Amino acid sequence: MVRIEQPSCLIGTDSREGFAADGEGPARVVHCAPYLIAATAVSNAQFERFVSATGHRTAAERHGWSFVFRGLASAATLASASAAPAGMPWWLQVHGACWHQPEGPDSDVDARGDHPVVHISWHDAQAYCAWAGVRLPTEAEWECAARGGLHGARYPWGDDLTPDGEHRCNIWQGEFPVIDTGEDGHRGTAPVDAYRPNGYGLYNMAGNVWEWCADWFSANYHRVTRSENPIYLVPTGSRAMRGGSYLCHASYCNRYRVAARNANTPDSSMGNAGFRVAANG
Repeated sequence: MVRIEQPSCLIGTDSREGFAADGEGPARVVHCAPYLIAATAVSNAQFERFVSATGHRTAAERHGWSFVFRGLASAATLASASAAPAGMPWWLQVHGACWHQPEGPDSDVDARGDHPVVHISWHDAQAYCAWAGVRLPTEAEWECAARGGLHGARYPWGDDLTPDGEHRCNIWQGEFPVIDTGEDGHRGTAPVDAYRPNGYGLYNMAGNVWEWCADWFSANYHRVTRSENPIYLVPTGSRAMRGGSYLCHASYCNRYRVAARNANTPDSSMGNAGFRVAANG
């Protein structure tokens, strides 16, 4: 865990490069009480210890299925999977897909202990936090930490996506969703400590997997939450997610920017959603 202690932080953006419905702005200064945040997302190995200790069954395991990216599925899984959600043909509804079988029953995480756990719902993340004596970060805490001390930068390391040609995050390269060239070194998830950390020593605050936050999601978040320790607590049906994932690409989803926001229902799971933990400082 890394201690974050700063008098103020500029969050949000006034840029129009995002999505109006996401409510990324206006940019504003907030103040968060000192807090701790994990240097990495929770890994498969860490989640396995939780499951071994508690017997927890994730939402995907209880439901019997989860969403898997088509490009990662085996031929057998492609043949047996159910239809994709409307408007998102790159997703498959795969029976048996869950945190320890991320691409379906013919997959495992035996060689991916240091990769982020996926197919995790918000409720699953909360259960882990209760066991570990931690909590999910608020959106404001997550964004202030992701900025790594930089003021208004687009990414955790600055404004250039690939400074001097160096990849700093795990996102999609090529033509989405047909060809991922893997120029950043990975197709699918990367280890939780891949790439350089940001200025606070935090890894993969952009790309790799979406990370659940404590807040309910509202497009009015920046307009209605207070500046001191902001958090949105009015139920809206969806919880906030931050950071983008290995499926993000500028052609359709540039949400790997620090100010970008996303949401999903708290019982949803998919192959690019995980979490990072925090604690009071």
